[in-house]
Amino acid sequence: MSEGQIRTEVHGHVLKIIIDNAAKKNAFTPVMMEQLSDALTELHDNEAYRVGVVCAEGRDFTAGLDMPKFFGPSAETRNIREGNVDPFGLAKRCRKPVVTAVQGIVFTIGIELMLAGDIVVAADDARFCQMESRRGIAPLGGAHFRFLSRAGWGDAMYHLFLCDGFSAERAHAIGLVQEVVPAGEQVARAMALAAIIARNAPLGIQVTKEAAAKYVEGGEAAAIAYIPEIRARVLASADAKEGIQSFVERRAAVFQGR
Repeated sequence: MSEGQIRTEVHGHVLKIIIDNAAKKNAFTPVMMEQLSDALTELHDNEAYRVGVVCAEGRDFTAGLDMPKFFGPSAETRNIREGNVDPFGLAKRCRKPVVTAVQGIVFTIGIELMLAGDIVVAADDARFCQMESRRGIAPLGGAHFRFLSRAGWGDAMYHLFLCDGFSAERAHAIGLVQEVVPAGEQVARAMALAAIIARNAPLGIQVTKEAAAKYVEGGEAAAIAYIPEIRARVLASADAKEGIQSFVERRAAVFQGR
C-alpha cells in the first residue's frame, strides 16, 4: 500500500513542494511528515531558492493525519532529523517566504500547515475544518495560537469551539486566506505570487519575515511551550481513545469528558 510522498520541483528560484497521496485525500503519514520537513529544510538552507510553494495533488489539500499511524497501538515512530525545519513552525521555522495553495478538503493539520507559512491562496471549492476536538483530542500543530493571531479571538474561538466546516470565502473574510481563485487555478496563482516575490531582494525579504516574527514570537513561545502539557492531558484521556476508536469504526464518538 502506498505511503504517499512529498515531491519537489525547481522553478527558477522557487522550490515547489507537492503533497502526493491523492488516493487517500492526501492524508499524512509519519514518512510524509519527515519528507515535508526535509523539503522545507532544503528551502531554508539552499541559497538558490528564494521562495517555497506548498501545494497538493488531486482534489483535496489534505484530510489531515492518517490517525492510526500517529496515535494508538499501531502508531509509527516519527523521525524528523535534528536541526530540520518543523513543518508546523513550532520549533525551527523556515526563513524563506512560503506560499501555500489549498483546495478541496483542508482539515486539521492542513490549516496548521498553511498557517505555518506566510501567504495562502485558496481554490473556491476549499472547505476548512479544525475538528480535532470532535475526535477527542485538540489542535497540537499551532492552530490554538495562529488561528487567533490571524482571525482574532472571537472568530478563532467560534471555529475552534464549534469544530465546524467553513468555506474559502469565510476563511478569506477572517484572514486565514489572502486570495480566493477558481478551483484549478490555485497552484498557478501561488506560483505567480512566488515568482513576483523571488524578483525582490532575497535578503530584504528574509529579514522582513525575521523581523515580523520578532513581533509575535514572545506570545508564540509561550503557546508553543504549553503544547506538551495539553498533549499529555488530551492524549492520555479516555475521550482520546474513544475518538480514535470511533474514527477507525466510522461511527459517532461518545465522549465522557475524562
